[in-house]
Amino acid sequence: MKQKTFLITGGAGFIGSAVVRELIQNSAHHVVNVDKLTYAGNLESLANVETSERYTFAQADICDATAMQHLFEQHQPDVVMHLAAESHVDRSIDGPAEFIQTNVVGTAVLLEAARSYWKELQQKDTAKAEAFRFHHISTDEVYGDLAECEESGVRSEEENSPLTSAQRAHASLFTETTPYAPSSPYSASKASSDHLVRAWQRTYGMPTLVTNCSNNYGPFHFPEKLIPLMILNALAGKPLPVYGNGQQIRDWLYVEDHARALIKVATEGQVGETYNIGGHNEQTNLHVVETICEILDELAPSEALGVRSEGAEVRSEELGVREPSSPLTSPQGAHPFQAKRSHKDLITFVTDRPGHDVRYAIDASKIERELGWVPEETFETGLRKTVQWYLANETWWKRVQDGSYQGQRLGNV
Repeated sequence: MKQKTFLITGGAGFIGSAVVRELIQNSAHHVVNVDKLTYAGNLESLANVETSERYTFAQADICDATAMQHLFEQHQPDVVMHLAAESHVDRSIDGPAEFIQTNVVGTAVLLEAARSYWKELQQKDTAKAEAFRFHHISTDEVYGDLAECEESGVRSEEENSPLTSAQRAHASLFTETTPYAPSSPYSASKASSDHLVRAWQRTYGMPTLVTNCSNNYGPFHFPEKLIPLMILNALAGKPLPVYGNGQQIRDWLYVEDHARALIKVATEGQVGETYNIGGHNEQTNLHVVETICEILDELAPSEALGVRSEGAEVRSEELGVREPSSPLTSPQGAHPFQAKRSHKDLITFVTDRPGHDVRYAIDASKIERELGWVPEETFETGLRKTVQWYLANETWWKRVQDGSYQGQRLGNV
């Protein structure tokens, strides 16, 4: 494949950094990483590629039209992969304005910078103009609540009960033609940006592609998201807050599998098309948390004596142990009455957030059929790799936990 220059927005974020690492480590392409470096951006995730001659970093805001125009003129990209976004649902509930600004306005600014650059290419380098691609990365959350969609189509007028879990398991999946029905400020902002990208393709003929992915997980994930939050809270002996009854269902995609899929779409996908990317790993949130606990029970056994959670205190006496200050200790300093506990004891059910969708699930058959991509990791192998990574990289996540985020669930207004 001809060597290309990729301009990647949000390349210091969780998914973006995985794409950058994949391109630098496993291709001959050049990468220009454009990132504003918000709280979720972390250049340490790129430490193993930052010295490459094929890697360039530019700190810039996609809402800055002048900066975007300059970057296109300076680097002359062949491919734009747009991952820069505010991405946390709970934060969007607490403060939606920032999501509208970055995800909607920022996407429009970037599209205009790309269109201006592409028009110039058409005048001076038609071959490069024909090969140019603008790849917009989005989410399955734009489709709304799959369980709700299925219930509206399956229930009879006399039947008012929700679908059973068995019915949901056999319900159809989100496809590339599923109508949009976003439920949160975050998903609405991403749906808006998706529509902008498609409008630029239909109106101006810009060579765009869109991908919608399921929930990602893996190394370097910011600890406000479910899986890293549960891992780090469990390691600290803190409560593991689970929304509602924990029966919300998500499809989980290992981030390195996703990175490979995104590059596949950017380089081989058909202009104007949408591709869903999923991991074939539907799990309830509670099962995800319990599985993390089981892996940690094996790899990092907990012997915490007491855990404080919201509205409740687990006392040491109730666990059949003495307080740590007791003089009755073994020669090695271990408490003789200490009862080994599972990390599952830390699970705490908290008030569900507003507009919490019950189920997301992706039909990824199109990308598998047309581009030959399939995920390599199962949920079990990917989650174990993720837990092992956090256990081995305490220095990284402790630096991330700088005091601005305290391991709580956000978005309960």
